[in-house]
Amino acid sequence: MAGIEINIKDISNKAKGKLSLPDAVFGCEASSALVHSAVISHLANQRQGTHATKTRGMISGGGKKPYKQKKTGRARAGSSRSPLWRHGGTIFGPQPRDYEIRMPKAARKTALCKALSMKLADDEIIVLDKIPVANPKTKEMVKIIEDLGLTGQSVLLVLSGADNNVLLSVRNIPAVKVVQVSDLNAYQVAAFNKLVFTEEAIKKVASEEARA
Repeated sequence: MAGIEINIKDISNKAKGKLSLPDAVFGCEASSALVHSAVISHLANQRQGTHATKTRGMISGGGKKPYKQKKTGRARAGSSRSPLWRHGGTIFGPQPRDYEIRMPKAARKTALCKALSMKLADDEIIVLDKIPVANPKTKEMVKIIEDLGLTGQSVLLVLSGADNNVLLSVRNIPAVKVVQVSDLNAYQVAAFNKLVFTEEAIKKVASEEARA
């Protein structure tokens, strides 16, 4: 099961040891198509679908015929709310709808494993023994990012649980985000250049996904 080894580093980018990861989670065969489907599903499900325009029947007024049918030299008109008129309705405009694209739970988990495997194969996963941020300090987090050689790249910090100090420390750093293991999905894995896991977090991912 544990056939893949990855280095564990400290925040100064110095080696602290190695960690074995299960093939079932981090050694999957690449599948860009499945990951793409998961990304499309995630993005579609973020859409609120509240856009709306009014058709001629939704606009108040327009019940009276604007002018008589004949002998005016103008085209026939039955309502001032016609889409051809100013202040008229909209033809085929967007209406509220649900954009949800459902993806089976098993497929979502498989997509996450394949996305993680592809990231690991491309050497885009870093494991830290811990992120010791005692107080919310953006400067400290910027220093950690620089020491890891990740300046200028989009970085996703994956934590095993909630850590308000880390969250507050990165919120003003462009392209750096924090996510908990419980919220990690294939879209987030694919969207960032580098993934930085804490040792506890990557162990949690390995154990949860291997059981699924």
